[in-house]
Amino acid sequence: MTLQTTPTTSTERSRWLALIVLCAGFLMIVLDQTIVNVALPAIQNDLGFTQSSLAWVVNAYLIAFGGLLLLAGRIGDLIGRKRVFLFGLAVFTLASLACGVSTTREMLIVSRFVQGIGGAMTSAVTLGMIVTLFREPREQAKAIGIYSFVASAGLTQALNWHWIFFVNLPIGIAAAVLASRLLEHDEGVGLGEGADVTGAALVTGGLMLGVYAIVGAADHGWSSASTLGLGGVALALLVGFVARQATAANPLLPLRLFRTRNLWAANVVQVLMVGGLFGMFFSGSLYLQRVRNFGPVEIGLAFLPVAIAIGTLSLGFSARLMNRYGARAVMVPGLVLIVVGLLLLVRVPVASSYVADLLPSMVLFGVGAGLAFPVLVTVAMSGATPSDSGVASGLVNTTQQVGGALGLAVLATLATSRSNRLLAGGDALPSALTSGYQLGFAVAAGAVVAAVLIAAVVLRPQAAAEHEPVTFGSEQPQAAEAIN
Repeated sequence: MTLQTTPTTSTERSRWLALIVLCAGFLMIVLDQTIVNVALPAIQNDLGFTQSSLAWVVNAYLIAFGGLLLLAGRIGDLIGRKRVFLFGLAVFTLASLACGVSTTREMLIVSRFVQGIGGAMTSAVTLGMIVTLFREPREQAKAIGIYSFVASAGLTQALNWHWIFFVNLPIGIAAAVLASRLLEHDEGVGLGEGADVTGAALVTGGLMLGVYAIVGAADHGWSSASTLGLGGVALALLVGFVARQATAANPLLPLRLFRTRNLWAANVVQVLMVGGLFGMFFSGSLYLQRVRNFGPVEIGLAFLPVAIAIGTLSLGFSARLMNRYGARAVMVPGLVLIVVGLLLLVRVPVASSYVADLLPSMVLFGVGAGLAFPVLVTVAMSGATPSDSGVASGLVNTTQQVGGALGLAVLATLATSRSNRLLAGGDALPSALTSGYQLGFAVAAGAVVAAVLIAAVVLRPQAAAEHEPVTFGSEQPQAAEAIN
């Protein structure tokens, strides 16, 4: 039986207004992560952090955020995504207030951890709510493009660091009020069959310990007892989680989702692509700061072409290309452009010219990511049913966080090691630093090359027909065509 609906004009308007509210809540979380990094020197001076302890202002958030995304997404499926979204907004907003009034290091770190919990709850269900709001494939692709544009947002600031947290209060309150009115109430599939508490404990503990081990590797080293020990425990917990999901009556992450090659392959591609891009931004920012002596504003302007290109392509253009040519035909060229941009940076000299040596890579990164990322998110969600869209959304966000954390940790360690060896051998500081960053760009390019191969070989057109996106009735043939 085919289910057809003809939405009224008011219903159409409400859906797009709801999308704006969802993206506003998500944007608050994205911007918060960015501006906190910019404010770290002021926070260090004001609260007396040491260089090593300052990292916990970021790490406390990342551990909670990355560790809870999957669990939060599944909770949204069980008890209702709107309820989880609103509760997450409340937790994030109140934690932002606590961060803003913090007068001690300990208070700020604990508040950032709680902020990560709220951020995970809100982010994990946002994408799942979008794909259930927009079930027609072309509308869904356009909505995901807007989501992708928000996900690429960045911001610098010149305010007192306390205000970067206070600014979340009016945004969070407004988003919560509008969301409560505009978002449809969903009950979720319920807890009648019970909740997988054991699985939740295993995956949350495994992800938190894994993120903790990764972010600490830069300080302790990859071969240290701390990194290997925590990494081993995290791996054991995650293996136990997978085994638990195979036998649980009501699993947290149904393994049937991974029968769709497009879903698991898209998430693997995302880990590699995000890892490469994060490494590029990290190494590129340090190169501009430490070798070319750029200030914060100059660095922001240097990366501006990336943001402009991603924003331009994400807002509809990549969706139209996907609907016309298919996901794989758009994703693979986008990833190839990122690889070319990274390879150009491998040859960047010490005395570089921005226009000749850096700008071409910035344009390639922006165009490549603007093409690949919205399509990648669409494909990653294509195997989810309405009852699983929350956990699929959480999985997409989790792979983004894991890819970013791994990319930063690995590339930072490799670049620092090479620079230190060259300095010990008598090389000048600018030359040693540039050589280290060049190695980071090369490794990042290798990661994205692996992403290209997986996207070209593993992703297959018929996978969409085997497991449809979150659509119903007469929309299914269009969905299969869009993912091909």
